[in-house]
Amino acid sequence: MEQTNVAVIGAGPAGLAVGACLRKVGVDFIILEKGEQVGTAWRHHYQRLHLHTIKRFSSLPFRPFDRSYPRYVPRAEMVRYLESYAAAFDIKPRFGETVRSVRRDANAWIVESASSSVHAESVVIASGMNADPVMPDFSGRENFKGRVVHSAEYVDSAPFRQQRVLVVGMGNSGAEIALDLLEGGAKPTLAVRSGVHIVPRDLFGIPIQVVAMATSALPARANDTLIPFVLDLALGNLAQFGIRRPRQGILEHAAKSHKIPVLDVGTAKKISAGAIKVMPGISTMTEDGVVFNNGEQRLFDVIIFATGYRPNYRSFLPSDDGALGVERNDDDAGIYFVGFHVPITGQLRQIGKEAISVANDIARRSNARASH
Repeated sequence: MEQTNVAVIGAGPAGLAVGACLRKVGVDFIILEKGEQVGTAWRHHYQRLHLHTIKRFSSLPFRPFDRSYPRYVPRAEMVRYLESYAAAFDIKPRFGETVRSVRRDANAWIVESASSSVHAESVVIASGMNADPVMPDFSGRENFKGRVVHSAEYVDSAPFRQQRVLVVGMGNSGAEIALDLLEGGAKPTLAVRSGVHIVPRDLFGIPIQVVAMATSALPARANDTLIPFVLDLALGNLAQFGIRRPRQGILEHAAKSHKIPVLDVGTAKKISAGAIKVMPGISTMTEDGVVFNNGEQRLFDVIIFATGYRPNYRSFLPSDDGALGVERNDDDAGIYFVGFHVPITGQLRQIGKEAISVANDIARRSNARASH
């Protein structure tokens, strides 16, 4: 069994950031990655995707984005950045290593993967929020004769030109895929089951991330009272087109549901213009379409489920162990989670903070053991 100070699970942005920070504090580590390259999830996102947060506050620790990158970094450039990041810090993950179990062994951990066993003093779970696609099972789904895909499989609009496409779910992926479909010549409709907060990516020329950071010191109630009035000025009142806000304000909703607002890159304007239709949630699927919760039936050639993802760490972590099965750090047990908190001020920015904090804590623990 191989020995190391830290076993890191995942070689996406969170795992690489942790690796770089551990390298800085001189702690040995091994990164296990189920894919064959760094940034597996980013490589499979749809082509038009850009970061919704600005590059200044989205780079990983100790290595800013190249000055030539645009303000909102595109998917392909993000992949190249992750590759260069790994090379800069001499991070060499072990690819093709699907982790099967993580279990306690006295005061340490045993991590079993596809072809190895690692004994580590600490474990960092950095396998990401978007590990496993969530595909809901609607009534009548087996009857639908058209094409059904998850947004994880969506690449671009080319295969859907001139087709009637229902996009189920209006998170950031659903909203942007609907826009991409429209611009590519498809006929998109959005099915929106519950309330959704939508904010412009840039508010009157200022990146919304910067606005969120500047107002984060204000009381949540004050923010949640003021923001809707500002957003109505920026986007118009979308309630008349079928987009209603949750009862909770943006900050309260984000805290309780762990969902950030939709950062709009043009979808709201197309909804207001009637180019993208909005319907309520699905009641049942038929052979050639769906029946919505309001009783209306419509025909569709394709249904794309933009219904999100779930983390996969529960497949290898027992949830009945006190420190496990939750997305929180337990320094006494030597287990840490990085990349599972998505604040409105930006996930990549948060990942950088968490990686530095976790690496420093691991180094402190390691030094304390050495001194004894």
